[in-house]
Amino acid sequence: MYHNWLDRWDERRARRGEEGKKTTVFALDAERAFPGGRQVTSIEEFCALADQLVADPTFFDEPTENNQGFERNDGWLRFPSDLFTEIEENNVVWAKITESGSFDKAMVIFHHWNANARNRHIANFLSQRGITVVEIAMPYHFERSRSGSVHADYMLSPNLGRTIQSVRQAVWDGQKLIRWLNSEGYREISVLGMSLGSWVAGLVAAHDSAVSKASLFLTAGSLADMVWTGRATRLIRDSLEPEIELTDLRRAWGPLNLENYAHNLARPDLDLHVVLAKRDKVVLPELSERFMQRLKDAGARPNILELNCGHYSLAMPPYILLAALSLKRFV
Repeated sequence: MYHNWLDRWDERRARRGEEGKKTTVFALDAERAFPGGRQVTSIEEFCALADQLVADPTFFDEPTENNQGFERNDGWLRFPSDLFTEIEENNVVWAKITESGSFDKAMVIFHHWNANARNRHIANFLSQRGITVVEIAMPYHFERSRSGSVHADYMLSPNLGRTIQSVRQAVWDGQKLIRWLNSEGYREISVLGMSLGSWVAGLVAAHDSAVSKASLFLTAGSLADMVWTGRATRLIRDSLEPEIELTDLRRAWGPLNLENYAHNLARPDLDLHVVLAKRDKVVLPELSERFMQRLKDAGARPNILELNCGHYSLAMPPYILLAALSLKRFV
């Protein structure tokens, strides 16, 4: 009875999340995805270039490793993104810092898609336990929002190239922030990602050896499968489905598939923590299970907490308390 109510609550929350969203047009936009990209006119050409990126270990490498342009003021950090877009606001990264008074540990939090508030309670909870928390704004969110937009439709969309560009920008921004934290004296850096943010956090952890712990909430491996099957991305699928098959979408977004970096995530000096929702309609449990198996096959031993709730109801007691306590033990 309770879980039926919980499912209905999640569905109502999902409907509220659809308010203001509009169907956008499918596009390849390959020049955004591929460095020095040429004119691409077919899905097969796009997929072939994406296959090359999956095999390229440098695709997510930062273009520079400097600490120039950082401005810190009254609990906020501001710095320029190293990936320039035509949206001026998006080219400046903002992050909220919740100090712990210690320089031993810091955690970077990557929020969920279309977040409308930062995770103040989690930040306070961890900072009181000796972990400085830095909540970064992902592309096209919060202070980086595109003028006139009501949701972050440039971060995740049926525009194949822009989605790759946006996730790559988020990864670069996260790595640049980690470099700054290192320069400030923090010795142990961890990342926490939620839903879409878990893909970014996972990619950062897979490509940045400075990350010693990664906690992924509501995650899976294939972003393509999540978008195709998930409750929150129906409008994106509506635009994709007449133009591209799922098998090709998997190839096109292969560079964003965490399963392709399972061996990176299984490196011995990285600890993994995962929180999953058994009743999730946004990131389907079978997708999460497939990713967990891929990690284990690669030699990783993730600490997995499965809760009998939905994607959105994870934020409700008692589930959020159980997730927070599990996270506390992990970090």
